[in-house]
Amino acid sequence: MAEVPTGPAGGEAAGEVGAEAGRVGGQAGLWNIANLLTMTRLVLVPGFLLLLVHDGGGDPAWRSFAWAAFAIAMITDLFDGELARRYGLVTDFGKIADPIADKAIMGAALVGLSALGDLPWWVTGVILFRELGITLLRFWVIRHGVIPASRGGKLKTLTQGVAVGMYVLVLTGPLASIRAWIMAVAVVLTVATGVDYVRQAVVLRRAGLAAEAEAAAAAREESASGEGSEGAPGVAARGGAQRVVPGTGAGAGAATADGAEAGAGEEAGAAAGTGSVAEAGSVAEADTAPAPAPAPTAERERRQGV
Repeated sequence: MAEVPTGPAGGEAAGEVGAEAGRVGGQAGLWNIANLLTMTRLVLVPGFLLLLVHDGGGDPAWRSFAWAAFAIAMITDLFDGELARRYGLVTDFGKIADPIADKAIMGAALVGLSALGDLPWWVTGVILFRELGITLLRFWVIRHGVIPASRGGKLKTLTQGVAVGMYVLVLTGPLASIRAWIMAVAVVLTVATGVDYVRQAVVLRRAGLAAEAEAAAAAREESASGEGSEGAPGVAARGGAQRVVPGTGAGAGAATADGAEAGAGEEAGAAAGTGSVAEAGSVAEADTAPAPAPAPTAERERRQGV
């Protein structure tokens, strides 16, 4: 087993080893530090609400306890996602539970403060509508890709947390005015980042649909070319079969050889026959040739009666 160095460098090395183990071994187990932090935040939601509305919600001490619960929940929100990514602790439970826990603690605080009359309902409505809408938007485009968290989104989350935390405490004087301005900035960032997320989602979906159409066209073209390359030999074979005549192959070779021998025999016979005819002609010429004329001296002697 490989040794992991200790100290500051050892923490980074351990993170890399953990991430690599998570990639190699598949998904991490359910009971890991990141998921435990997420579960803690979920459990804090009802406890935070009870502390916030205890004794009518007007007791500064109980509101301080509620603020402590809210602060712990927001701090765990900062760390669980980072730990999951760095150490390879990403799980299906974490993917679902983490955003639910984020929206649950923030929604509970906004609704509780509005119910107590400390925060206008329109502020709660704008923030909750944006958070719910962006969550649904992420699911709408999730098959095309993931919309990354922007700097504006992170700044919005931080501003919301600070503003809501200040509203949870019982503040008066200048601090009460400051928290109102911080909440106004949080609302502006909430709306602006929401519009930007909608723009990113539309661009991502268009790019995803274009990529799918391109891949489908390439698949059809490849399929058509594959069918053409498979069909061409079949046509050539059929054409070749139409041009094939009987007597090809080994039988044709044997027939050709026999024909060649027969032809050679006929040529030899023709040559022999030609020779015999020539010879017979010579004999016939010899038989039909006229007899030579008698010598003149013998004819004169016969006539003279010698």
